[in-house]
Amino acid sequence: MKNLRNAAAAAVAMLAVMLTGFGAQTHTPVRKTAARSAESKPEPPTREKVLNFIRERFGVVSTTQLSLSDFTPSPDPDFYQAVVTSNDGKQTKDQPLSISKDGRYLFIGPLAPLPNTEPGTLTSLIRDQFKLNPSISLTAGDLGPSKYPGFLTTTVTASNGTQTSKQDFFVTSDKKFLSFSNQIYRLNVDPRQEVLRTISLKDQPTQGSANAPVTIVEYADLECPSCARMHQYMESDFMPKYGAKVRVVFKEFPLPMHEWSTYGAVANQCAYQMDPSKYVPYRTLIFQHQNDVDAVQGNSSQVRDLLLSYGQQVGLDRAKLGVCYDSQASKPRVEAGRKEGEDLGVNQTPTLYINGRYFPGPPPEVFVQAVEDALAESKSSPAKSSATRASR
Repeated sequence: MKNLRNAAAAAVAMLAVMLTGFGAQTHTPVRKTAARSAESKPEPPTREKVLNFIRERFGVVSTTQLSLSDFTPSPDPDFYQAVVTSNDGKQTKDQPLSISKDGRYLFIGPLAPLPNTEPGTLTSLIRDQFKLNPSISLTAGDLGPSKYPGFLTTTVTASNGTQTSKQDFFVTSDKKFLSFSNQIYRLNVDPRQEVLRTISLKDQPTQGSANAPVTIVEYADLECPSCARMHQYMESDFMPKYGAKVRVVFKEFPLPMHEWSTYGAVANQCAYQMDPSKYVPYRTLIFQHQNDVDAVQGNSSQVRDLLLSYGQQVGLDRAKLGVCYDSQASKPRVEAGRKEGEDLGVNQTPTLYINGRYFPGPPPEVFVQAVEDALAESKSSPAKSSATRASR
């Protein structure tokens, strides 16, 4: 069941969608964030600081105009309220924000006053905010400490009688206000450096030159139709045009609601371990045959046969691929990619990071503009470009 998961993630996804101009599907929201990075000294927020953070954290391309309203009082006296407005030349969109007065935190959406912290009060506010179907039952867990000073966290469980899902929410430490955002953004941390410290580029499937000025890291699910379309675009249009200017690093991010995506990811990583040059052709063939695998997804033996057949078609040894697949020898690589994505807060596929800037499922025109922006920056600021080529 995705009702609460999608609803709770909507506040975060809304800003990303608003700023990129792309309504990609939001799948499983992730409640983890990147490892704590060095924070600068908290300072009162400014319009410039907030806009720069949003442009960096949410990958807003240079052709999209951003503006921020004046700071106004929030129900929580420790926070301001403001509205960020984006204009991509086609439409204008507004998104409310909550910003701490010490310049440390940013939330997507408002902070709601809490008359009390009884579980029924929390779930009632959440139900009203996200307009959840009455048939969905909500249960709030006990409040506990969070990794963010000044905030507690609670896990809300939703059930429709047959399926359940869980989502964390944040409450101020004085227990007076509830945030409907499932993520807290640290305004005094450089979002791009935080990403670059988290992503590993060592021993990863790669396409393009290691010395390219632009590095694109893609988190994808082989069962995801949007990922297949992005892959086809990149192979047929993008890579032939940009050639040595870009390096693409592929990460597996199989989504839990997909039946065969983990099997496909394991097979794809087996291909990389056997012959790195076969990774992309194999990935291409799997994407091209998504419907065929979907048709037999309930039969793991048939899924296996298809994946081995595709490997054989691109020149892999079928027997060796079968041994790797059956032993799950490559699964630790798959899990490492998924955990890395979760640590970054990836919650939809495809998600791309272009020189450390976040782009969730961008349409071609936004994707190309983001790459052009990165190329221009690499010329004007070589130090930033070289930092993206460093690996952990």
